[in-house]
Amino acid sequence: MDAAGTSSIGLGILVGLILLALAFDFLNGFHDAANSIATVVSTRVLKPYQAVLLAAVCNFGALLIFHLSVAATVGKGIVDPSIIDHLLVFGALTGAIVWSLLTWYYGIPSSSSHALVGGLVGAAVAKAGTWALVPAGILKTVAFILISPLLGMLLGTLLSLIVAWLFRRSAPSKVDRWFRRLQLVSASLYSLGHGGNDAQKTIGIIWMLLIASGHIGKGDSVPSWVVIACYVTIGVGTAFGGWRIVKTMGQKITKLRPVGGFCAETGGAITLFTTGFLGIPVSTTHTITGAIIGVGASQNVSAVRWGIAGNIVWAWVLTIPCSAFIAGIAWWLAHLASAG
Repeated sequence: MDAAGTSSIGLGILVGLILLALAFDFLNGFHDAANSIATVVSTRVLKPYQAVLLAAVCNFGALLIFHLSVAATVGKGIVDPSIIDHLLVFGALTGAIVWSLLTWYYGIPSSSSHALVGGLVGAAVAKAGTWALVPAGILKTVAFILISPLLGMLLGTLLSLIVAWLFRRSAPSKVDRWFRRLQLVSASLYSLGHGGNDAQKTIGIIWMLLIASGHIGKGDSVPSWVVIACYVTIGVGTAFGGWRIVKTMGQKITKLRPVGGFCAETGGAITLFTTGFLGIPVSTTHTITGAIIGVGASQNVSAVRWGIAGNIVWAWVLTIPCSAFIAGIAWWLAHLASAG
């Protein structure tokens, strides 16, 4: 759609869609709060309200650290920018929001990030067919459905083994005391990585919407108000916390002590910082889940509740196709309504 066509989007519709995008951003923080705080709460290093406050501050603080590499991938690297219009953005956001709410209700730690990618794919295919997809961006995202949890698992396992060797002669009470303090650092780093990755996905959506509506040019940078609004919103969403998922992440997969929580959060943070700087929109949920499993398995394979882990993996597999299906229906209904 050319600039002349896209500029016909009314200001009211544009504002409404920006608010819908920010609603997704809030829900992303709310849904994924468990990623940042589950370990530090389950080890009782922090009380829940202290943990969400720390995570919320760090989510916003990521604004000062990360470049907008992930936002560029979401805004331009999933679907062809030429087909973006208000109906497609509406369909994509609806698919992502509905799937995130469903998984939150049932306490399933699915990926809000991949729900958004699925929403974009579903709405784009419903509008223009598969040619509208950008294969390189989608393949990179799909590949990291596997890579990010495996990397988190590997790093969580390695850190657990290294820490166990370094402190093999130390008294358990001393180790526990040290890692209760260190877990504050690891939880902060993970929350920074979460904010730097997830807030940018909404930035990318609003960026493409502003380009499609003709309010900014294709070569223009993201307006600063968009960046600030998205980081503030995800921080506020995190502050409210999705407690249903906290229980699954922090207690049901494996039992964590402060040293295990530190290793899981640090392994996850390394993964998120690396992918964030590379501009790869990974799932923070997948990453921390893999790290928690790695920590549990390093102690004893039977320490991991593999049935719970298997249910989580099924949610990962279903997220993109289910959110895409919902988004396609939402686009079709919105298209019928606008045509009528």
